[in-house]
Amino acid sequence: MRELTEQERVRIEKLDEIREYTNPYPERFEKTHSIKEARDLEDGTKNVSIAGRIVFMRKMGKLSFVRIRNLEADIQIQLKADTTDEKDYEFFKRLVDLGDFIGATGEIITTQTGEKTLLASTITFLGKALKPLPEKFHGLTDTEMKYRERYVDLISNEESRKVFLGRSKFYAFLHKYLRENGFLQVETPIMQNAVCGAAARPFYTHHNALDVDFNLRIAPETYLKQCIAAGFDRVYELAKCFRNEGMDTQHLQEFTQVEWYVSYWNFEDNIKFYKGFIKALLMDLVGTTSIEYQGVTLDFGKENWDRVNYVEKMREILGVDFLSVEEPSELKDIIVNKGLFTYAELDEYKSVSQIVDFVYKKTIREKIVQPTIMYNYPSALIPLARRNDQDERIIDVFQVVACGTELCKAYSELVNPIQQRNAFEDQLKAKEQGDEETMELDESFMGAMEQGMPPISGLGFGVDRLMMLIYNQPSIRDVVLFPMMKDKK
Repeated sequence: MRELTEQERVRIEKLDEIREYTNPYPERFEKTHSIKEARDLEDGTKNVSIAGRIVFMRKMGKLSFVRIRNLEADIQIQLKADTTDEKDYEFFKRLVDLGDFIGATGEIITTQTGEKTLLASTITFLGKALKPLPEKFHGLTDTEMKYRERYVDLISNEESRKVFLGRSKFYAFLHKYLRENGFLQVETPIMQNAVCGAAARPFYTHHNALDVDFNLRIAPETYLKQCIAAGFDRVYELAKCFRNEGMDTQHLQEFTQVEWYVSYWNFEDNIKFYKGFIKALLMDLVGTTSIEYQGVTLDFGKENWDRVNYVEKMREILGVDFLSVEEPSELKDIIVNKGLFTYAELDEYKSVSQIVDFVYKKTIREKIVQPTIMYNYPSALIPLARRNDQDERIIDVFQVVACGTELCKAYSELVNPIQQRNAFEDQLKAKEQGDEETMELDESFMGAMEQGMPPISGLGFGVDRLMMLIYNQPSIRDVVLFPMMKDKK
């Protein structure tokens, strides 16, 4: 059993005294206003009842001050011996601690120092905190403890409250914006029987009742396209996805993804729609389309974003038409001879698509700062994208990149079932070369495609990475309420 601290023992001992006066964990409390609403009330408003956690106390003889807080706001409560119930006041002075929950009823006033305050006539005890709040009330300074004890972090850290309030506002905006633009929300399976929709290593689980192994969803793409085949013209999902890959400041194995798909659009239509979406989102969340991220000002408000042709830029860097290279060893020789990377640096990349993607990320993507549209990708990278009409080795794809990171990926979808099956077979060849992130042939998806699909364009983006950018956070764990952590030893 965990050993109690001195403060915890004292608080537990107070429980017996509290029970003589009231229930330390009552069933409910009737509020008339939230704390945020109470702060906007006019002075003189009476019979206002609010509740929250005590985050500051100053107990004096016949006059005391308390500050209570919830996620959205805080407010000062003034307790006077001559205006507050006498028993309540004595109970408060003896038994109430920092971190406890209380309710208070009284009149809204503004103090001489200009502080909006509730002058309490009664207080109600609503919950005993057995652990004290951190001594330094500026949030947890231990980063790991901040992630493990998010509840404490949110109580004490204004920056964290701002981030997670913003994340909730994002969800409200997303659903409203897409609904107003004709999208319907759907849900697709998390447990799937084909690894498809992205280049990633999956997690696996076993279904006992069916005695079948499933992979956890790496992307909702193929199911959402089946919805399009079924008659949904505009469809989207807010999806939890899982990829069994490395962890760093921009990647977690469990993450939240938005994907939308539209019939009769191409990727240029999606570029226009995404630009409108991101500008409206920024105005809704932070009130400006120019945001600060890690010391850099990013301008999402300009009419024309920079555009870079992926294939042309890579040809310029490699000095050859790399789209004609089929053998990984040949491509590695070209890269090493150009002095770009060593064989050792390329060793872990087994297929042509992996090698190309590595070179792109290290020589192009990480140098991009302002919002930039990357377009015209090699077909080997994304087997689900539509081949370009002029050159089938190129796909109609775009990504928005800023500060060296991918913010979204979208493309004109491949709806030709014969080309799609061939692309899946190419993925099997890459797997044979040692690429563990290839897609599998999904016969259910192929069945929908063979039934017939209209022209489609789809777009996907990670919510976590977008929140990092908007709220200027250095790590993806700073924008995930409960990030995955290794067990304590």
